[in-house]
Amino acid sequence: MSKTRENRPEITTVTNGAELRRWYWTKSELVAQAKALGLRATGGKFTILDRLAHYLDTGEKTWPGEVHSKPRSNFDWHSAELTPETVITDSYRNSQNVRRFFRAHAGDGFKFNIAFMTWMKNNTGKTLADAVEEYLRQKVEAAQPGFQSEIAHHNQFNRYTRDFLADNPDKTMEDVRKFWALKRDMPSEDGRHVYHKSDLDLD
Repeated sequence: MSKTRENRPEITTVTNGAELRRWYWTKSELVAQAKALGLRATGGKFTILDRLAHYLDTGEKTWPGEVHSKPRSNFDWHSAELTPETVITDSYRNSQNVRRFFRAHAGDGFKFNIAFMTWMKNNTGKTLADAVEEYLRQKVEAAQPGFQSEIAHHNQFNRYTRDFLADNPDKTMEDVRKFWALKRDMPSEDGRHVYHKSDLDLD
């Protein structure tokens, strides 16, 4: 069954931030448009989207989100001696030095993952002993039946794939790609697209 849908505009014809955010854009499209408008084209996809939207709405080439406060700590996570008592600072980095520490204290199988890296970023002031405890807690949680790892919010296709196949176990990746192509050409309130059962009616 076909539905009447708005056609996605060319990105070069969009004139305001709200309209830009309604649609799905690839990073390459956003980068090209940022360069064409003389804006910075570095950073993640949604950073570039925010930069473009701000420019379309204000004419300002400097996006307020570009302002980052410098870390107050000068602790060197690449070379400093790390112990369980080491405090996580605002200068934290996922260095090889840190990886060696965790392999020694959390097991040889230690690997950085999105959930743990997010915890490290959000827990300035806690110690590496706290971090080891959290890593082991997450490892136990991940071993539970039915556990699903977190998919970064910007990775829309992976999220769509997981939800689509879970709801339609008889479908294939070819089906995923077909319906994703149809879905992403539709507008949404914030430019993010998630799976809904009704997507099967788009064909």
